[in-house]
Amino acid sequence: MHRVAALVHPPQSTFELACAAEVFGIQRRELPVRYDFGVCTEHPGAIPTRAGYDMLVTEGLDALERADTVVVPGWPPAREPPSPAVVAALRRAHARGVRMVSICSGALALAYAGLLDRRRATTHWALAAEFAVRFPTVRFDPDVLYVDHGDVATSAGAGAGIDLCLHLVRGDQGARYAAQVARNMVMPPHREGGQLQYAGPPHPTQIDGTLAPLLEWVTERLGEPVTLDGMAAHAGVSARTLARRFADQLGTSPGRWLLAQRITAARELLEGSDLPLDAVARRTGLSSPANLRRRFLNVLGTTPGAYRRAFRTDPPPRTPRGPHRPPAA
Repeated sequence: MHRVAALVHPPQSTFELACAAEVFGIQRRELPVRYDFGVCTEHPGAIPTRAGYDMLVTEGLDALERADTVVVPGWPPAREPPSPAVVAALRRAHARGVRMVSICSGALALAYAGLLDRRRATTHWALAAEFAVRFPTVRFDPDVLYVDHGDVATSAGAGAGIDLCLHLVRGDQGARYAAQVARNMVMPPHREGGQLQYAGPPHPTQIDGTLAPLLEWVTERLGEPVTLDGMAAHAGVSARTLARRFADQLGTSPGRWLLAQRITAARELLEGSDLPLDAVARRTGLSSPANLRRRFLNVLGTTPGAYRRAFRTDPPPRTPRGPHRPPAA
């Protein structure tokens, strides 16, 4: 059981906390329970929220000592540094090997604790200027949904916190488990961390030009040689117009979106089937085991074989050995 502790601070944002609680704290009938979720604070008791009510938190900072992941779901007000006790608790947890995660302005708490020094990080775009000035040693990136270093992860605005939490579940439990969590939450398809924090307002001609039909058409043909020109032709627009619509509506390029779909499909096949790597590569449009391996190393930092061993849901059937023959005398 992976223990997740959310460190809250008054006045707590209820939505940021709910992002973590919904992903890690809800028991779903169709899924095995893999996480133990709890909430803690520096001074246990009634904690005011930004929604106009108090919530009772009974766990103190010692909960961080028992956690495998610590989530800081926002840090209001942004200009208030954590107390020395909170900073020390965050540093001790990180030194012990606990995964440290922030949602939205929670990155400020991690930065105050020195856990983001000389590392790439993000937070809500509205805090970008203040964050960059206050923490000059942090390599702040305002144009991504989340950044995951393995031991420390930060997300942009509150909604991106859900993307980050699902990304962490995907790394912990595999793509199929994370997809079931997302489906239960009625969430849209997975968004990669490198997408823009927010898309620009659609042009009037794009309101009727939603990408949804095209995305469905492509996902049904991942094993085929889908190209940008082919996607544009199916949508009835130029390749340049299609690229602009992807940037406006999804915050990414057609190529990056397509690669993410292929990787996700490959992960699910590796988890749920015993297909050889060349078949997985062909079915997902990644062409060859060598290209499949290269993409996995670049995107996931592991090999397809290692991924399958870590997240295989059912053991492959044993090959029959034939009739038993007693040993020769």
